[in-house]
Amino acid sequence: MQGTYLRFYVHENVKHNHRLLYEWLLEHAKSLGVHGGSAFRAIAGFGRHGVLHEQHFFELAGDLTVKVEFILPDEMADRLLESIRHENVSVVYSRIPALFDVIGAQKGSQPSSP
Repeated sequence: MQGTYLRFYVHENVKHNHRLLYEWLLEHAKSLGVHGGSAFRAIAGFGRHGVLHEQHFFELAGDLTVKVEFILPDEMADRLLESIRHENVSVVYSRIPALFDVIGAQKGSQPSSP
């Protein structure tokens, strides 16, 4: 299938509607019918202001980036982006063309759990 690799970059402590933004993005996408998404926490990085943020053992909640990503059909990516704009969320994202499929499962079925 051809589609979109959609990535959102958020600070781990930013909230939207009283929820962590990365959690809200995952739940919002799920509510629109997106079949899967993941969030990954950075160990170090810097943004447009050039401030380097790093994880330290003494920090419990920090200001590092969380990458939230989805691989989905183009139409669903359009729908998700438009709904996020409608929610007035300020978020950095990238959109990359993607080829994707499922190996080892019949079309329309879910892979079995281990």
